[in-house]
Amino acid sequence: MHELQSLFNSLWVAWFFLLFGGILIWTLRPSKRAEWQQRGSMIFQDDEDRRR
Repeated sequence: MHELQSLFNSLWVAWFFLLFGGILIWTLRPSKRAEWQQRGSMIFQDDEDRRR
């Protein structure tokens, strides 16, 4: 029983890191750069510019 628990703990940690790495890669891929820059600069736009 203790052996299975340590195995599942190890698998859980590995799964978490794979999932986290996949999210980072998906978010930071070069094709999304323009979209993230646009979203990041939205706060600096006037209200009238956002309504258009």
